[in-house]
Amino acid sequence: MSAPGDTEGPKPEKVTAQDVARAAGVSRSAVSRVYTPGASVSEKTAKKVRAAAETLGYRPNVLARSLITGRSRMIGLVVAYLENYFYPEALEKFSKALQAEGYHVLIFMASQTAGNIDDVIDEILDYQVAGIIAASVAMSSNLATRCRALGVPVVLFNRAQDMSGVGAITSDNFSGGREIARFLLAGGHERVGYIAGWEGASTQRDREAGLMAGLAEGGAQLFARGQGDFHADRARVAARKMFAERDRRPDAVFVANDHMAFAVMDVLRFELGLSVPEDVSVVGFDDVPPAAWPAYALTTARQRANLMVERTVATLLDQIETPGVAPVSEAIEAPLVVRRSARIPQGWTT
Repeated sequence: MSAPGDTEGPKPEKVTAQDVARAAGVSRSAVSRVYTPGASVSEKTAKKVRAAAETLGYRPNVLARSLITGRSRMIGLVVAYLENYFYPEALEKFSKALQAEGYHVLIFMASQTAGNIDDVIDEILDYQVAGIIAASVAMSSNLATRCRALGVPVVLFNRAQDMSGVGAITSDNFSGGREIARFLLAGGHERVGYIAGWEGASTQRDREAGLMAGLAEGGAQLFARGQGDFHADRARVAARKMFAERDRRPDAVFVANDHMAFAVMDVLRFELGLSVPEDVSVVGFDDVPPAAWPAYALTTARQRANLMVERTVATLLDQIETPGVAPVSEAIEAPLVVRRSARIPQGWTT
């Protein structure tokens, strides 16, 4: 009975699996089997259990069951930052793709430092996840070994590491960077600058290596280099420094991702009064939605997010459903999307 002045009535008791079993006239274990994917249960029993559960308002505690059985239909997804449009879009695609396969996603945030990432993934393991997707982050070999020993497969998304037992799905960042160099040289550019991403990322390393290889193949060298660490604010600072001297300005700049490229374009146009692409061509990497907006019309290498997510999910589920199967590493073509932010070479074809 509520005390005078109480606005809340008595809290309803939680409906248990035993309550459902009693109402359906079946055993407690039969109820458990109905809500365990892949468990053997007759259609008649399943209908009785689900009807009783609906009447009583019962919902199974998926997390508790996974902690008891050591098995779950959950995938841990760890990501370092969401400022870049590419990652929120990828997370949405992962959630939909995994739900279509009967899995659910637990999202964890981490920083770029290896120690922090290892701590986060270590925490994810406490949830008895069936597998882990590490997006935009790297992990230590010790933690990879531990995951393998626990039978929890790991797939890296948009990162690559030289590590056995861990799959990785990336864009072909090297070829993308080389194609950008070829495009800029074909457009008559002689002073090509580069604003780099975070040095610890394989995406940064491979995009720059591809650019340098493409320039060398065309008989050119990098004119200027700045550091943006995949952050818009740092990219702005790098652009100001790179274009500070009027007589030593690049006539083109490749920015390691679109998120930074937008910031660089804003500095060039609105702070320095330069015209894009008449004074300087700008090229990015990712092809996130704002790249197609008329305000930017950014020429960029496209990361094929749909295919990357599809291949990541397929690789992870193969390892979950077939223990012992070898992990897959794959680099997916990143085609150049030509828009108005860069001078288009005469007769250019992709």
